[in-house]
Amino acid sequence: MFRRSAVVVASLAVFAGGAAIAQSDLDSRIERELPALLGTYKTLHAAPELSGHEEKTAAFIAGELRGLGFTVTEHLGKYLDPAMTGDGVAAVMKNGNGPTVLVRTELDALPVTENTGLPYASKAQTKNADGQMVGVMHACGHDIHMTSFLGTARLFVAMKDRWHGTLIMLGQPAEETGTGADALLRDNLYQRVGQPDYVLAFHDSSDLESGMVAYASGFALANIDSVDITVRGVGGHGAMPDHTKDPIVLAAQLVLALQTIVSRELSPLDPTVVTVGSIHGGAKRNVIPDEVVLQLTVRTYKKEVREHVLASIQRIARGLAIAAGIPDDRMPIVTVSKTERGDALYNDPALTARLAKVWEGAFGAAHVRQIPPEMVSEDVGHLGLDGKIPVVQFRIGAVDPAVLKAHAASGTPLPALHSALFAPLPEPAIRSGIKATTLAVLDLMGK
Repeated sequence: MFRRSAVVVASLAVFAGGAAIAQSDLDSRIERELPALLGTYKTLHAAPELSGHEEKTAAFIAGELRGLGFTVTEHLGKYLDPAMTGDGVAAVMKNGNGPTVLVRTELDALPVTENTGLPYASKAQTKNADGQMVGVMHACGHDIHMTSFLGTARLFVAMKDRWHGTLIMLGQPAEETGTGADALLRDNLYQRVGQPDYVLAFHDSSDLESGMVAYASGFALANIDSVDITVRGVGGHGAMPDHTKDPIVLAAQLVLALQTIVSRELSPLDPTVVTVGSIHGGAKRNVIPDEVVLQLTVRTYKKEVREHVLASIQRIARGLAIAAGIPDDRMPIVTVSKTERGDALYNDPALTARLAKVWEGAFGAAHVRQIPPEMVSEDVGHLGLDGKIPVVQFRIGAVDPAVLKAHAASGTPLPALHSALFAPLPEPAIRSGIKATTLAVLDLMGK
């Protein structure tokens, strides 16, 4: 028994020493790649494209990966919306027998006009789905993700003696609409490039200082459902409301009543959000319109809570209409989007714990943090096929520590993701993104 323990200790010592050497080599490799990658980052930042229309971005990513020797499949994705184009990119590199690991990045940007003042700021404009001219910006940091993704791919090509198995580098379109992962699976992604044993991704953070790695174990991000409610009434003259059935008053009552779903129908221990983000109705002060349209976002975790909330929205909308005397043929129309939806992200606890130890060893325990789940949403979990494939998405700090400190001292909030002012500190964020991703994959595929 004593001899067996001694052998184990000796083996661990050799492994730890080898890991230290590998990490030093990894750091050197990353530093050599950084200057060129920063140029790539600025190029991507200045040329963003909206969800479902990432043609140029996808072609650039595909060309970079093909040049590295990956077998590349382009134009992946079948959407329910025929106006969206399939711009997914999957690149495969086989390096002997071993596990298959998929590393995902997002390709799309947001309809936001950039206001950062950066010399490489986006000036892109395009028409959105409604035909309106909008600015386009990587206000969620997907340019950081893509650049780190390409840096990781370069390292694995250069270090083929350090790993074995199959590496799939996936450029996913339309993450911002929550439709991209589903579109890829509809297009038989795994039948075409192989089904992975693990799915990994990261997201930059607008409230975490650069050099930090963070993770949530288990539920990390929420289900999302997009709901439209058309509140119908009987329009007429604003001076004679008694001759009408006012949908604006009914819509106002509905906004308040919907909040009771969270406060009075659900357990306080079940995180839920029901937000009315848009109200449109009427065109003139003295005209009561025929209808008002409300747009909602709903966030939940549990399946049964999700179903309850959506059913309650339908019940409350109809109940208030009946109470207001709305005719049966003018009852509200409640539509739950089949496309702008997504399932909760569940980070596999065992895989998360395993990778957290790797990151703590490389970055230091003080620079690795466990964070609570959030009510924002992501569709990367969909690639896990309802828990059949372990998925982990982690966070990378993207804020200048000096800026973080200044905002904390003044009490003013930092520019958040999706803000026109969001400007990540690119060099340390890209460096950390490459390092954390590479170490995670090496832990799963390393020799």
